Amino acid sequence: MKQILQSLKTGETEVAEIPCPVVMHRQVLIRSTVSLVSVGTERMLVEFGKAGWIEKARQQPDKVRMVLDKIKTDGLMPTVETVFNKLDQPLPLGYCNVGVVMETGSGVSGFAPGDRVASNGKHAEVVSVPANLCARIPPLVSDEEAAFTVIGAIALQGIRLVQPTLGEAVVVTGLGLIGLVAVQLLRAHGCRVLGIDLDAEKLALAREFGAEVVNLAAGEDPVAAAQAFARGRGVDAVLITASTKSNAPVHQAALMSRKRGRIVLVGVTGLELSRADFFEKELTFQVSCSYGPGRYDTNYEEKGQDYPVGYVRWTEQRNFEAVLDMLSDGRLNVQPLISHRFPIDASEDAYALIGGAEPALGILLRYPTPAEKPEVEVRRTSVRLAGSHAAAGAAALGFIGSGNYATAVLIPAFKATGARLKVVASNGGVSGLHAGRKYGFEASTTDTDSIFADPQVNAVVITTRHDSHAALVCQALAAGKHVFVEKPLAMNHEELAAIEQAHAIAVATGRSLVVMVGFNRRFSPQVQKIRSLLEGTRAPKAFVMTVNAGAIPSEHWTQDLAVGGGRIIGEGCHFIDLLRFLAGVEITAHHSVRLQAATADTVTIQLAFADGSIGTIHYFANGSKSYPKERLEVFAAGRVLQLDNFRKLTGFGWPGFTKMNLWRQDKGQRNCAGMFVNVVEKGGFTPIPLAEVLEVSRISIEVAANLR
Repeated sequence: MKQILQSLKTGETEVAEIPCPVVMHRQVLIRSTVSLVSVGTERMLVEFGKAGWIEKARQQPDKVRMVLDKIKTDGLMPTVETVFNKLDQPLPLGYCNVGVVMETGSGVSGFAPGDRVASNGKHAEVVSVPANLCARIPPLVSDEEAAFTVIGAIALQGIRLVQPTLGEAVVVTGLGLIGLVAVQLLRAHGCRVLGIDLDAEKLALAREFGAEVVNLAAGEDPVAAAQAFARGRGVDAVLITASTKSNAPVHQAALMSRKRGRIVLVGVTGLELSRADFFEKELTFQVSCSYGPGRYDTNYEEKGQDYPVGYVRWTEQRNFEAVLDMLSDGRLNVQPLISHRFPIDASEDAYALIGGAEPALGILLRYPTPAEKPEVEVRRTSVRLAGSHAAAGAAALGFIGSGNYATAVLIPAFKATGARLKVVASNGGVSGLHAGRKYGFEASTTDTDSIFADPQVNAVVITTRHDSHAALVCQALAAGKHVFVEKPLAMNHEELAAIEQAHAIAVATGRSLVVMVGFNRRFSPQVQKIRSLLEGTRAPKAFVMTVNAGAIPSEHWTQDLAVGGGRIIGEGCHFIDLLRFLAGVEITAHHSVRLQAATADTVTIQLAFADGSIGTIHYFANGSKSYPKERLEVFAAGRVLQLDNFRKLTGFGWPGFTKMNLWRQDKGQRNCAGMFVNVVEKGGFTPIPLAEVLEVSRISIEVAANLR
């Protein structure tokens, strides 16, 4: 199927052929008929992409600070690579989609195949959208009209925050799509409306919709006009739907408002507010969040947990429905807002239009009908790529998952081994296509099962969300494939037992399969050096591992116990494995305590080993980003080793060893991948014995449970 992607690096757009997305739990799979280009938002994205590096930095000063902190801790080159990798990822454009339901995922009610729906889906022939971000289209509303649903909901949410009453005087600053829809919705509320803009054609439309107007291009004074419009009392409310870097719209809104007036920002403006503007009049200023309550709430959008209507009357989905009702009965007229129509194949012309001088307002993209393009074509789940189809090595890899870590770190590490990159899978198709094209995979797919069924794939690399790891490992073993899984191996004891059983069945049937977890730090060259130094020391050791992990919001998926398992299972296992590797003997006991906070991710873990060694892991989420992320200290036989952030290793009192410093950070990912590929191709001992993998995984699960 075809989808519009944009490069954040260059600003260029393309119509890419990508695998059809799979319908997920609580999602709806939709075949698109039409979508609306949000000219203001999408122009900003295109302009950002076309901007130079200095201008990009100026537009995102918070990101610049993050980059500088990372340079201090990780070094220049790893930071530069991270930034380039982020900018290199294609951005799917669009959020105003209309189409017909093809399939519903598990847990979805209220939608059925054949329903016409409006959603916030992307510009693509097929989209998979959470059910709470879809709304059925009434029979009297055309597909083209319904394409304005999301834009209408954005305007409506801003108006709900304004809380207009019958007869109030309201100013709308910025008469783009959202502003012109807002004019009509405010008129439907019984408000008198004054529209402000520079564009004569948009001002004419606002007049047609019943507003009085101020033409800034003609030199008209918006504050004086607003005062006259409000009969000298000041306007009751101002809705700012403009997109500008200037602070002027907010300043003008304050000057034209009455005492205790309301100002709501829906668009994008400068926000250097003057206290004097707001102090004397006790003005209220609020920023509106997108389509309404539920936006960016994972529980609402992804998990489908609706807000009770008695407590939250207008969610984003119910705002969609309200806009569609207004379209159905004619109180909202969007036909005059349509300025251009393009087929999806000509979308590059559409984006050239929004970046050019020619006037454009509502740009609609049309998609092939079933008669023009059969369903079997749009639902293809695999795309052949230009990667080498020659067997580069005996290891033919199928990657499941292509997120940030996989694309930036793991896939390059496996590519460096010379293994054959056979296929990469992702749920949505976009990230898999990007990874496949960038690193030379032979194919990209959204059909994970096809990887397990492919006889040419003999090893699977799993880099998906944590709750899927155990099931995919078992599926790989049942299919007779070696498996490398990014940590964690499992999230509970039942999953561990299932993996152990699946491996035992494979062994019993004569298949010697490798199960390896991405515990890469034990393969770091400096950690290998520490291990070799410790082998000459029989005395018990004391390990202190300090991890300045940094804060992650409680709503992030890694903090979700059902999806990510929490940070100890998800990342803390790395450091349990590291100390287990350096001790070289079993862990016999553990104890842990936590800082009392909303998330159990500022903790101290104490380990005891079979030879009398002890280890302490300080996993802290409450430190400064400018402090090194990881520091390991080893005390043994009157000597000390200190490893800082996998760049600087220093020995104190070690005969013949003082330091081992690297030009760049090396956490062992490439060595880890290389060891796995080597054993797949040549056989031999598993790089990390399965017993150790299971031991570390079990203890990580127990520690996390104890902390809870």
